[in-house]
Amino acid sequence: MRFMGAERVEEAAASCAALLRTVVGKDWENTRAGDLEWSCRFTATHVASDFIGYAGNLAGRARSAYVPFDITVDGDENGNYRADNAGLIDVVTTTGALFAATLRTTRREVRAFHPYPFRSANRDGFAAMGIAEALLHTHDIARGFDVPYEAPAELAEYVLTTIFPTVRPGPAPWPTLLWATGRGDLPGRERVTRWHWTNNHVVRAGRLTLEGVTPAAAADLYEGGDGGFHWVEDGPFEGTRIAAGMLLKAYEIGVHQPEFGVYVLVRDEDGLAVGGMGFHGPPGDGRAEIGYDLAESARGRGYATEALNALADWALAREDVTTLLATVDRDNAASQAVLARTGFVRTGEEKSEDGELFAYERRG
Repeated sequence: MRFMGAERVEEAAASCAALLRTVVGKDWENTRAGDLEWSCRFTATHVASDFIGYAGNLAGRARSAYVPFDITVDGDENGNYRADNAGLIDVVTTTGALFAATLRTTRREVRAFHPYPFRSANRDGFAAMGIAEALLHTHDIARGFDVPYEAPAELAEYVLTTIFPTVRPGPAPWPTLLWATGRGDLPGRERVTRWHWTNNHVVRAGRLTLEGVTPAAAADLYEGGDGGFHWVEDGPFEGTRIAAGMLLKAYEIGVHQPEFGVYVLVRDEDGLAVGGMGFHGPPGDGRAEIGYDLAESARGRGYATEALNALADWALAREDVTTLLATVDRDNAASQAVLARTGFVRTGEEKSEDGELFAYERRG
């Protein structure tokens, strides 16, 4: 799964600029952008500011807050603009190019500060946020001038499958994105009045980082790809692909909760993915089932123990989880040892199509 975020940011900037050129001779300063309280000029400047701000956070590896800078469109001390509308279009395309260049030179595992909702985002998340800002605010400006605008479907789909994992896919990506952000209606769905996007969740675990899998990555893993991760030579193991398919199905029917999805275990020392771990779904009555696998070359090194302990600790610290469940083949002594080392207690036996399983649980 090749990283396409940079190219898609450039496409989004070009889509924005193309619409702006159709209204370049109009009054941007005194025209309100759709339902926003902003003028069309301020809205276009905001898109450029987001592009350069996201680039700054990634380049600076911001940890706890936005890097404290912004751009100022060329103007004098009295607030008179020397940059006309055409000049502002150049600012949008230039900042988009700078953002794309930053994305191209940022390693896959790098994360930087963003507040929604887990306090960080990776390059895919930042790319999707930048694209969303460009497409949605172009829509707002187009509404302000009462001109048509249709965003490219592949860009809207990239945004939805990267930072809107709880939004059930609709009949087409662009109207679904407009609905998800309170800008439109979809048949059979209530109008959205409050919303935010959701970057993927991560859990630190000793020598590993557990990186939440987005619907976009899950689709690629399920179809035999790498999900955008760099894997050890014999990964991913088949269980990870099956789990990705379960995540994808939950997303498609609108019941996916990203924290209770699938995580890829990434080794900090070299950035290689060594396995998968996650939940069979969100908790019900305080109980959630957990499962995991490792590539064969990564076994016997304590990775599963570190990852399971960290993910179990995270889950049981929540108010909606009281008990974690797991099942393992009765012949899989190694996996049974992992469960024992991480505080799971054997509670009985179950039968499945593949044979007999031992059942385990760990209580909060």
